[in-house]
Order: sequence, then structure tokens, then C-alpha cells
Amino acid sequence: MMMDFYELTMANGYFKDHDKDVQVAFDVFYRQNPDEGGFAIFAGLEQVIEYVENMTFTDEDVEYFRQQHMFSEEFLTYLKNFHFKGDIYALPEGTVMYPNEPILTVVAPLIDAQLVETAILAQINHQSLIATKARRICKAAAGRAVSDFGARRAHNMDAATYGARAAYIGGVVGTATCSAGEMFGIPISGTMAHSWVMFYGDEYEAFKKYAETYPDATILLVDTYDVIHSGIPNAIRIAHEVLEPMGKRLLGIRIDSGDLAYLSKRVRKMLDEAGLSDCKIVVSNSLDEFTVSSLLTQQGACIDSFGIGERLITAKSEPVFGAVYKLAAVGENDHFAPRIKVSENVEKITNPGLKDLYRVYNENGHAVADLIAKCGEQLDDSRPLRYVDPQKPWKNRSFENCTFKNLRKCYVRQGKRTEELPKLDAIRNYVKNQLDHEIWEEEQRFENPHRHYLDMTPDYYELKMDLLTKTRRAHG
Repeated sequence: MMMDFYELTMANGYFKDHDKDVQVAFDVFYRQNPDEGGFAIFAGLEQVIEYVENMTFTDEDVEYFRQQHMFSEEFLTYLKNFHFKGDIYALPEGTVMYPNEPILTVVAPLIDAQLVETAILAQINHQSLIATKARRICKAAAGRAVSDFGARRAHNMDAATYGARAAYIGGVVGTATCSAGEMFGIPISGTMAHSWVMFYGDEYEAFKKYAETYPDATILLVDTYDVIHSGIPNAIRIAHEVLEPMGKRLLGIRIDSGDLAYLSKRVRKMLDEAGLSDCKIVVSNSLDEFTVSSLLTQQGACIDSFGIGERLITAKSEPVFGAVYKLAAVGENDHFAPRIKVSENVEKITNPGLKDLYRVYNENGHAVADLIAKCGEQLDDSRPLRYVDPQKPWKNRSFENCTFKNLRKCYVRQGKRTEELPKLDAIRNYVKNQLDHEIWEEEQRFENPHRHYLDMTPDYYELKMDLLTKTRRAHG
């Protein structure tokens, strides 16, 4: 039932016209990287596959549609027996991706392909957005641990849970959200709130109670009253008077308000002078990649790890990912005829037809471009391969001494998954490996990142131009 109503009205129309079994192909793609960045991270595929595998309509669902007084009884009976019968081709989850390339394609009977649109976009748009935001924040943290603290500011409970999953794919080390930990095996962490300190009245007593309860994991929240004159002195006392007699060490302190750069430097000095140089400083409070970068590179903050909440879980700086679902081809007799959407806005003209997507690597293993080819088109890397830059088609260019990797795989065949999906840790490591070894550092900078090229084979470019010309002629 996670669908827009127009998907039902169109499906009913297709059913009435006996078009329900016509095979079609829809592409998912997006047009712009979040935060004017150089790339995005593909996430949400596992949930898409779970959705299409289990998609059915209950008697209650069908009765709800009957009450809309728009659908025939034959169509409602069809829905009662509905199961998704199509194929899904997609990037592996965690793949670094770029605008205007087909990240997922549904090849299915017409009604099947139409009904899954909203659910697919909802999963991919949300999780890809949060995974990309998390990766940016982790890069800004420069190797320091980042944890997801965002559940209470998420747009609902599902957004908190699946947002934590996406953030883990993007590189955070753990989450405070228990549902995400239980569902996905993400490490969970958390210590105390200000209410713990306020309940006991006396800050030292509150810290003492906590340290006695969790002597192996004592991290104290020190900003309930006054960080410098109360919180840190009491934390130091706890370290010496409570933990050290038990043979334990104070693991860390957390600051959740105030001037984090100033406070962290003062606190670091106080802890070091007290013989607690191993005590970590954790900070939180409305942080994102820009504030984290400023704290570390411009203000000299002494911070060991970050808890990131609202600006991660909502991707506050740009909270819309913008992936779309567009018809690319329609089955006619024994082949798929390409379809193209034409617009006065050049960026909204779609890439038609069934297609393959390749990543092009140079001799050093760096990704120099992505390449769209006609479906099944053979690429020969033993000699220079001519390609077309669609933004500068007049230039004669070739890839030399390069290798080509077909990025997409078939994950669903006739409604059933074709292979076991990777574990979340494997997806997270895949992201890191790409960014460490394949993706240029120039694409990863926050300011004016290098644009990753999306090129086309000459055959595919000619197909697109021919179809564009024919479509414009046919429609004036």
C-alpha cells in the first residue's frame, strides 16, 4: 500500500485496455548530488528487494480500493492475487554513484512496474541521502569516530531506524537507536542524559552512581551545570576516587553545549594535568560536516569523537535526494523499443532504452568516468575505445589503456531474488574501499569538487539523438 494513488488509476486503465502483460523498463536515476558534492552513495537496495518479494494486497486493502468507487471488480480480483513478477537490475548497495546514470532498472509487466514506483523511490531516496551525508561527516572527522545520535529528531520512527542503517553504510561506527542495532546488527552505544545528573541533584553523586554501575564503560556528561568549574573537576574526582581504586579508567567525557572548540581545549589540558591523558573527549550538539571540519582544521579543537544527531538523520543542509522513476523502454514483439522524455530543460531529457552502465578505470585503478552503453554492447579494452561526452559531442575522444567494469547486477528475477545479499559490514567496507582506492580525492572535497564524467558509447549516443529527433518531430 506504499504507493501513490495514480499508480492504481493507471494500473486499472492498463488492465481495462488489456495491456497489463506488456513488458516495460523503468530507470531510477537522480540529477544532482546532495550539498553540491562530487558523488552520492547508493543505499536502500535490500529493502527494495524485500518489498517486491513480499508485495501483496490484503482483503482489507482491496476493500479500501472498492470504497473509492473507481475500480472494476475484475481489477480488484486481480489485485487480490497480485505478486510482483518482474526483474530488477541495480548497482550493488554501497556503490559510489553519479547523476543521470541508471542506478536501478525494473523490467516487468506494465502494471507490476507501475505499482512499485513510490516504494522503490522512498527507500532509495531516503537511505541514499543519509548514507551520503554520513560519508561527508565521517570525512570531515578525519579518522575520528562518528556515531549516530539522531533518532529523536528523525522525521518518524522508520526514518530513525533506516536512517541509522544508511548512516552505518556511510561510515558511522554505531548508533544510539536500539531498533537499528537489533534489526541490522549495528553497534549501539549511549551513556546518560542531563536528567540523570539533575535527578540526583548533586553532580558528583550522579557521576559516582554511574561509575559504580558501569565501571568498564564510564563516559560522563559534564555540561549540565558548568563544564570547567563543576563537570570536569567532578569527573576527575570520579576517576581518582571511584574508578582507580577498582583498577578502572575513566573512558571519556561528553560535552553537549557551549563553545566546543574552547571547551575541548580547556578540558584536554585539565584532564592531562590530572593524569587522564587517555580519557577521550566526545562532543555533540547540532554538528555536521562543516562544523566538524571547522572545529578540527580551523579552531584546533581537541576532540576524539563526535555524536551527530539532527543534521545527519534529516540531512538538514539538503533534505531531498531527488531520484526519479522514468519509463525507458516498452516491449514490442521480440524487442524493447526505447522511450524518451523530452523537456525544454536539457537536464530533464532522459536516457532512453535498455542500457548497461560501466565504470572506466585507468592503469592505476582510479575511476576516470562512467560509460553508458546499449544493453549487451561489447566493449573491447584491448585497443582505444571511442566515446562521446554528451556535453561536448563534437570532440573526438577515446579511452586508452583502460578497463571497464559493468556496474549493475540482476538482483531479482521474476519476482525472486537471485543471490544472497551482503551483510551490512560488507556494504560499509565496500564504500570505504571505493573512496580510499578508486574515487579521486578531488571528487571528495566539499568545495567545488571535480565532476565525474558520464560518457556514452557512439552507438548509444546515436540511439538517443535519433530518438530525440524523431520524438520532437512527432510531437511538434
